[in-house]
Amino acid sequence: MAITTYTELKTAVDNWLARTDLSGRSPEFITLAEARMNRELETRSQEKRTTATLVASDAYVSLPTDLRRIREVRLNTSPITVLNYHSPHAIDREYPSAGTGKPVAYSIIGTEIYFRPTPDSGYTAEIMYVADIDALGDATATNNILARHPDAYLHGALAEAFGYLMDDQRRGFHDAHFGQAIAAIKTDEDKAKYGSGALTYSTDYGEVR
Repeated sequence: MAITTYTELKTAVDNWLARTDLSGRSPEFITLAEARMNRELETRSQEKRTTATLVASDAYVSLPTDLRRIREVRLNTSPITVLNYHSPHAIDREYPSAGTGKPVAYSIIGTEIYFRPTPDSGYTAEIMYVADIDALGDATATNNILARHPDAYLHGALAEAFGYLMDDQRRGFHDAHFGQAIAAIKTDEDKAKYGSGALTYSTDYGEVR
């Protein structure tokens, strides 16, 4: 059967388990597999951008709730101002003044971005970041990972299921297939982003170019 939707995935997990005593538990196993994928994957479908309006005399802006890692923060000025990242300690050491101005640096404190200098006007900041995978559920029938790599979801969920059943042999079998699927996704993403040429690294941002 095809595995292209959340409903079809739940059915496939139940079919592979072939047990009546786990009815209704497949959503839990899928969620756990998804949590593992979130820790290991950074695909193009997870790359997002959003804007935030800075308020004069307020150094803080809330981060996107689905953020995993920031790629870049910039002000949409003319020309564009790309902000430098500093640790919380370093940014206060670098910009100790309580004065305001156009921000040139940022840090992350809890669930907020911290700008220095403190904005002197209502700038628009654009945030490029890596987000969590769009979680499957009744309101989200599919996502890019399920559409392109259903085996990752299936084997990941089955590994969690057999872990719950304390069946180490079957858990190991599906965990190995899950690991192979994750490795294949990473290879597929690298080819799509960088082609077949040699990779080079930017010393400015630490990103692969």
